[in-house]
Amino acid sequence: MLRPIGRRCQFRSSAPVFSSDCDYTGSSVAPTKTSPRKRGFRKPRCPAASANAWTERTSNGTRILQVPALNKIPWLVHGFGTRPGGVSTLVGHSAVTQEKVEQVLNLGFAEWDSRENVLENRRRFQSALGAGGFPLISLKQFHSDVVHVFETTPAEPCRGDASATNQPGLLLSVQTADCVPILLVDPRKRAVAAVHAGWRGTLQRIVMKAIGKMQMEFATKPGDLLAALGPAIGGCCYEVGTEVASAFLARFPNAAEWFDELRTGDEPNPLQWLSMMPPGHQPPAKSVYLDLRKANRAQLLDAGLSAKNIFVSDLCTACRRDLFFSYRKEGPQSGRLMSVIGIRRAP
Repeated sequence: MLRPIGRRCQFRSSAPVFSSDCDYTGSSVAPTKTSPRKRGFRKPRCPAASANAWTERTSNGTRILQVPALNKIPWLVHGFGTRPGGVSTLVGHSAVTQEKVEQVLNLGFAEWDSRENVLENRRRFQSALGAGGFPLISLKQFHSDVVHVFETTPAEPCRGDASATNQPGLLLSVQTADCVPILLVDPRKRAVAAVHAGWRGTLQRIVMKAIGKMQMEFATKPGDLLAALGPAIGGCCYEVGTEVASAFLARFPNAAEWFDELRTGDEPNPLQWLSMMPPGHQPPAKSVYLDLRKANRAQLLDAGLSAKNIFVSDLCTACRRDLFFSYRKEGPQSGRLMSVIGIRRAP
């Protein structure tokens, strides 16, 4: 147990395409520093949200997180990647030493890493899962609500942030380094999906749209689905601007439950008349902390999933950089985690 520590591309999105390659909002924080002050944000816990409900599989130094309930399905392969055990050399800094060099399992192509290293890391990752013979289907993620359904392996990666299939032998994947990876399983129809949910995707209800696609394509009933939400940046660390809070409040009646303090920036400042600032000029509103996993769990419940079928890791990628990559903490030098799901071929 882990201790707490094809079909052609289709379905164009109406969402804007973001030009930056950055997967996460806000400025990155130097890896040698931590926030001088953390709010007393009380993180709500649900019965399925404990890291103790997850297991860890290790093979040749490659560590993979899995959900026991999903492991009980004999035809299913799934896993959430971690940081240790790869061949990529990542140079960073620590508070103790000027320079820190480590070998990591970077599963995403990056400027600081070679293509050969990433391919070898992916080979090790799939081997540790017992899915070495599966073609890996990755996406060109751009924080959209685009969902692809694959019947065969595409000639090249499609643009989108979620994929689904009911075909054996395909390994669906999403890459993250703070965003929420979500794996969906329909045990009755033998269909699966992989979802990448950052704040933009969450705002566009991408996980609900993935479920809708499974309903249309595979006749999935939401009540039959199992969902696993992997390690992601927690509400303890995910600081966003008040404009993000405003956007969520405009679309979700229960959005206030996903923030430590819901502020939109329009609230009056009662101390403005005691400051040196001219009347009508208020200090900028403070930022807020968003719990992305809680927001996506709420959407899963709204879509019709049973609470007992939703499994949420409470491991924070920003807090646990010994186990995960965090773009917020490491910036462009961060690696990428990968979460995968597929259907085994019948023997």
